[in-house]
Parts: sequence; C-alpha cells; structure tokens
Amino acid sequence: MADTATPIEVAPAKSQLDLATIVGLISGFGLVATAIVIDGSPGSFINIPGVLIVIGGTIAVVTMCFSVKEMLQSVGVIAKTISYRVQDPSDAATQVLQIAELARRQGVLSLQGEIERMAGEPFLFKGMSMVVDGTPGEEVEAILRRDLIATMQRHQKSGGILRKAAEFAPAMGLIGTLIGLVQMLGNLDDPSTIGPSMAVALLTTFYGAVLANMVFSPMANKLERNSAEESLVSNIYIMGAASVGRQENPRRLEMLPNSVLPPVKRVQYFD
Repeated sequence: MADTATPIEVAPAKSQLDLATIVGLISGFGLVATAIVIDGSPGSFINIPGVLIVIGGTIAVVTMCFSVKEMLQSVGVIAKTISYRVQDPSDAATQVLQIAELARRQGVLSLQGEIERMAGEPFLFKGMSMVVDGTPGEEVEAILRRDLIATMQRHQKSGGILRKAAEFAPAMGLIGTLIGLVQMLGNLDDPSTIGPSMAVALLTTFYGAVLANMVFSPMANKLERNSAEESLVSNIYIMGAASVGRQENPRRLEMLPNSVLPPVKRVQYFD
C-alpha cells in the first residue's frame, strides 16, 4: 500500500510528437519519391493545375459537408495526430486510488490542499473540485460524462472531416482527369497542348489517390486511436471522482479501473 503521508503527485500528461505518424508519412512519401526519381523525371510529376483541382476542390467540397466554423475547430483536433498529450492509464488509475485513500483516511475536505496539484489534468481537476465543494457523486459522474461525450463528439466530427476528405480526394482527381481529357480532345489539332492536358488528366488521379490513402485515411485512424486512449483515461478519472464523492471504499474503486484496463495495464495498489 502506498504511503499517504506524502503529497499526492498528479503528473500532467506530456505533449509529444507521434513518431509513428511522422515516420509513416516520411517513409510513405519517401518511397513514392524514390520510385519517381528512379524511373522518371521528378519535374513531370509536378502540375500546379492538378494540385489546385485536387487539394482546393477537396477542401471546398468537405467544407460544404460541414461548416467553416467546424472546419476551423477541427484543425486543433486533427493536429493531435502529430502531437498529442500522453497519459498512461495505469498512472491515472494509481493517482485516483491515492486520492481516494487520502479522502477515506482524512476526509474529503483534506483534498483541498491537493486540488492545485491536479491542475495539469483538467478533467480530474474539475471532478475533484466538485467533490470538495460537496457535489454528490452521482451528479459529479453525470456532469463529467456529459463533458466526455461532448469531447468525443468533437473528435468524431474531426475524424469525419478526414474521412470525407479521403472520400472526395479521389473523386476530385477523377474530375481533374476528365478536365484534362476534354482539353486534350478539344485541341488535337495543336500537338503542343496534348502533353500539358494529358499531364493534368493523369496527375490529378495520382494526387487524389496519394492524399486519400497516404494522408487523410491514416490520419483519421490515428485520431480515432488517440481519442480512444484519451477516453479511457477520462473514464478512469470519472470513476475516481464519483467514487470519492460517494465515499466508497478505495479497495472497491481499485476494481473499477481494472475492469476497463487491458490486462498488462491493470494496477494492484493494495496488494
């Protein structure tokens, strides 16, 4: 059993770069670039009209599906695929058990001196602040669950934006292909226009496929993964705050986080 005479240390989640995302993007584009350099001229794969059609068209169409405000709000959430706050769920479970044990031994009001130490974890800070203020455990749980649902909805909306972008990017590439073919067929009497028109026709399909399958879809999957990890930690904090609010035995609380943690992450605080 931990020594509750020492202050509770709630280590805030640290923001760090997601190396898997960065390495995956660099490796994927690096392999494509290497194949282009080996088998052809890199300059022939650069076409400004094609880029405008695919990227600009994809952004415009996705914005039609949502709103400008939602698109702007999603930028910060999507950035979590590159840099996100890491909090180990086992550490979160240990922290709430320490808090519950202190509240059990010295009373809920003893947490007043510990609240500031929880400021690095806003979700835990809000829950324990309500408990110290005398909010019933059931009400604390209900409020925090509504907050968690709202957060997950924002994440889902941002993931939906990425999914829509992955869906429309190849379609915009096809539109660019049709534009290039129409231009080429309409100017067969001028051989000098056939090459540029054919480039637009082929490269827009290439751009659309690359963006959909190497950027948008993988980022949507990573966002969903990170969101699930954040939800797990938040659920542990909800369990802890509600249990302390109901003045339950900390040994019972130990079973609750372990019921949602994977086997390798389960804690044995009282053993």
